[in-house]
Amino acid sequence: MFSTQKISLAKVAAKAFITPLTVRTFASSAARNVSINLHKGSFESYNCDAPSLDVEISKDELVRMYKSMVTMRRMEMASDGLYKAKLIRGFCHLCTGQEAVAVGMETALTAEDNIITAYRCHGFTYMRGASITSILAELLGRKAGISGGKGGSMHMFTPNFFGGNGIVGAQVPLGAGIAFAQKYKGHKAATFSLYGDGASNQGQVFEAYNMAKLWELPAVFVCENNRYGMGTAANRSSANTSYFKRGDYIPGLRVNGMDVLAVHQAVAYAKEWTVSGKGPLLLEMETYRYGGHSMSDPGTTYRTREEIQHMRSNNDPITGLKQRLLEFNIITEDEMKAIDKAARVEVDQAVEEAKASGEPDISEFWTQIYQKGSGVPTARGREPEEFHHY
Repeated sequence: MFSTQKISLAKVAAKAFITPLTVRTFASSAARNVSINLHKGSFESYNCDAPSLDVEISKDELVRMYKSMVTMRRMEMASDGLYKAKLIRGFCHLCTGQEAVAVGMETALTAEDNIITAYRCHGFTYMRGASITSILAELLGRKAGISGGKGGSMHMFTPNFFGGNGIVGAQVPLGAGIAFAQKYKGHKAATFSLYGDGASNQGQVFEAYNMAKLWELPAVFVCENNRYGMGTAANRSSANTSYFKRGDYIPGLRVNGMDVLAVHQAVAYAKEWTVSGKGPLLLEMETYRYGGHSMSDPGTTYRTREEIQHMRSNNDPITGLKQRLLEFNIITEDEMKAIDKAARVEVDQAVEEAKASGEPDISEFWTQIYQKGSGVPTARGREPEEFHHY
């Protein structure tokens, strides 16, 4: 079952990356811009001006956003099926319902900007350039995975995407450090550090706020408020649920995280704010996950099925963008069906490719632990008496 072939993560990564926003041109989608006025409740600001509600965006970009969200949801649905078939083991956190955050964010950034997030990371990994096959293969623990099959659901990385981190809140100070490096090197780019409402009370989050403001770092702290930290409602864990105001000396914005255009507009505003030297900014994305916290959580013991259905029916990010595309005659119903079908075919093919990939060689468990040349002679295994000698 195990291959004897050595795996280089660099080679794996090189094969794993594609650009998810390619080959998406449509006859009715000429390269013209449209002006869209966002709902007046899209933003709420704290110690800063709110972004403009008028969005100028190309028709092609809108179609790309729709295609990306549809593909992302199809990918997560496939992950759900693979987990239930017991082909994915361990932790698995899906972003179904929260697609607008990853898509809206990526379309407002460049490859030079950095993103770091927690364990609900599949969508961000895809938008940062990973192929669907490499993501699903990683979930399956196969050597074609984005991390060689050794990281699983919570540990996926691409260039300028720093994961996928399993320790609650620990990615936030790491993000501040990445932003510090950008400022130190003189890079005109920003670092976006994402965390959930459940992690918002971590002390290290506030320590990162302090350092970022003290040094005026190009850091954007993004709280994905999906209303529940595991199974605990936000108002039962946080004395102050206005997360965009909790930076105190850091200005903030509350954003409708179920509207991909509101996210896009807010992230573009945040990047301009930080790279222009104004220091850090805090964004709160109000979003919602349709499933449980992880695959082991049914998601219905602490909220009602009616609440979930209400969000699906009235606030779904894909349905919302679909209505705009049809309203502005950007694409037809038939073209939209073709996008949906193509996404299904692409993901189904990726599932088969991921399943066909072999498991990593057992010797790979001892690689990529220490930096080469660091002189470490041994590594301890899972059991106290288990050692590997380099």
